[in-house]
Amino acid sequence: MPTETDSLVVVADRFWDGIADRPAGRTAVLVKRGHIEEVAPAGPQEAEVIDLGDRTLVPGFIDCHVHVVPDLAPGTSISAQTLAAVTALRTLLDNGFTTVRDLGCSSPSITADLKQAQREGVVEGPRMVVAPRIISARGGHGDKSAGLPERFGIELGALADGLGEVIRTVRTEARQGADWIKFAGTGGFGSENDDPELITYSQDEVDVLVATARDLGKPAAVHAFNDEGIRRAAHAGVRSVEHASLATAATLSTLADKGIWLVPTLVVTVEFLRHLDDDSFWADKPGHLRSTFRAHEERLRECATHPARSPVRIAFGSDASVLPHRDNWREFPAMVSTGISPLRALRAATSEAAPLLATPDRGTVRPGALADLIAMPGNPFDDIDCTGNVDFVMQDGRIKRHTPS
Repeated sequence: MPTETDSLVVVADRFWDGIADRPAGRTAVLVKRGHIEEVAPAGPQEAEVIDLGDRTLVPGFIDCHVHVVPDLAPGTSISAQTLAAVTALRTLLDNGFTTVRDLGCSSPSITADLKQAQREGVVEGPRMVVAPRIISARGGHGDKSAGLPERFGIELGALADGLGEVIRTVRTEARQGADWIKFAGTGGFGSENDDPELITYSQDEVDVLVATARDLGKPAAVHAFNDEGIRRAAHAGVRSVEHASLATAATLSTLADKGIWLVPTLVVTVEFLRHLDDDSFWADKPGHLRSTFRAHEERLRECATHPARSPVRIAFGSDASVLPHRDNWREFPAMVSTGISPLRALRAATSEAAPLLATPDRGTVRPGALADLIAMPGNPFDDIDCTGNVDFVMQDGRIKRHTPS
């Protein structure tokens, strides 16, 4: 494998830079010292050439909503959680995702430490941008205590009620290595007492949470499903809204007007609704989950089509591990199935995701950008399912996967 200092030319029959409306023809990308040096029509090169043939060469994908630490059984050790996360990171990289934003796990140190370990080359995986935990009101979506306070006097989660606790918890997350601050503005589908229609933080609490994060140089992301929870977060100045699965078109227009990104995580909604009557699909899932989806089925189906018709900026997010990490690419066909064009879906994971994460060195293939390149057989503009067949992955100019046919 070439080292970071080597020159290398990657050639494919089709090429997309992350921005153009359609792929170009046969193109060569010259890589030097981990960055892209030149993009030109394919021709003779002095450097080593990797000819990918009948493939589409594109920027490395960015997943803006993952949880690399799986939600394992209570009592699972931190070391076991970490080992599972290492496997998840390798899987995501093999899928062509060279950067991810991790939006929380139960132990704040895991993702912050994994971010550093990946940066130092100790573990293989996407570069990580992390919100260590989801800040939640007691009884809200991020409260994992489930009776523990009454029995043992302990709580699980980054729990904060009232302005003082909210400020303190944001500062704690920053101290623990947060790049982002994530909070639950509404309920969700996660527990028996949870519901996506619930609103769990007052406007004052949301305002002080986002303001404290901003003072510390941290953008805020809100887990929010319903209109009121989203509006409160938008008023406070969040940078991204996660899910919004019950949001009206008017609320998405508000996000568009304010320049707030939507990360719709549509694959969870699409897959769960598609299997709503499939008993085997739900056999290993909590019983309340199916009933909650069924209760909101009509509105979930209706609202899933709203992002496609909205001018809101959309960034790709799969919510892996709600679905297996190996299936995070399925967000692409899920987006397209709800009316989002393949071009917009692909931009959501490249040139739209990069500015959301304030990482201008990735998301497009251009001179000076990081040499994050992936390729797949076929043309994803004609068949979005091609995104599930990535067989070439380069990160920082280093080949991480190459399985030529």
